[in-house]
Formats: sequence, structure tokens, C-alpha cells
Amino acid sequence: MSGGTLIALSADEIIMDENAVLGPVDPQLGQMPAASILKVLEQKETKDIEDQTLIMADVAQKAIKQMEDYLLTLLTAKGMDREKAQRIAHELATGKFTHDYPLTVDYLKSLGLNINTEVPQEVYALMELYDQPMGAQPPSVQYIPVPYKTTNSEK
Repeated sequence: MSGGTLIALSADEIIMDENAVLGPVDPQLGQMPAASILKVLEQKETKDIEDQTLIMADVAQKAIKQMEDYLLTLLTAKGMDREKAQRIAHELATGKFTHDYPLTVDYLKSLGLNINTEVPQEVYALMELYDQPMGAQPPSVQYIPVPYKTTNSEK
């Protein structure tokens, strides 16, 4: 969802179905949210934190700043007031939500984004031409931990 959010924020107007959602754009370092890595610095003394975690926290801080700056550039390029743009950038990029949290139309409107829910019927017609993923399909790729162990019943 975050990639779609970045594309949407670069538009003059965001057209969304009333049931559609966007997502936060908080940076992720590997499988870890940058904001959560920084939380370690608040909860432990520096002497009790491993060097690798301190380095990751430095990168996390830079990543969040870079994302906020990028959002500020996107939002102000279309004429949005700088203070409003900074507030939105901070809200979406600093880890207030988990990375997969759905941001609803109402919430996005409350931030002050230009959201239009009048989706042209042609868009729905186009979407019907493409197969939609089914919820209960098995994944096309499965993760198997290494080393792979078989049980006696599988032999």
C-alpha cells in the first residue's frame, strides 16, 4: 500500500473508491520498522545497546527524515501549504501506525488531502477485465526454513 500512497500523494487529486485504503509510508529496514528501531534508543541506555543496533538506529533516523523530506517535496510541489504538508508527512512517515495499517478515505480527508470518491464507471469496467486475487489461494512461493528437516512420516 505504501507505494500506492506515494504515487497518490504526487497527484493534484486522489480518486478512491469509498472502501479503498492507502497505507503509511514509514521506512522499513529489512523486516523492521525504522521507528521501532529508534524506540530501542528511548528504552535502553547507550551502553546496553549493541553496536549493530546503534548503526541501524542511525540509518533508521536518516530514513525517516528522508521520507518526511520527500513527502514535503511531493505535497508542496502541488501548492500545499508547507505547515500542512509537514504535518501530513510526519503523520504518514514516522511510524505512528504499523506499515500495513489501512488509511481510510475519511482519515485521509481528515488530514486535509484532496480525496474524491466519485470513481468513473469506466474504471470499474476496466478492473473487471482483470482476474482479482482470491483470499484463500495458497502462496505461489513458500518459505521453508533452513536446514530443511523431514519427519519420519515424510520419508
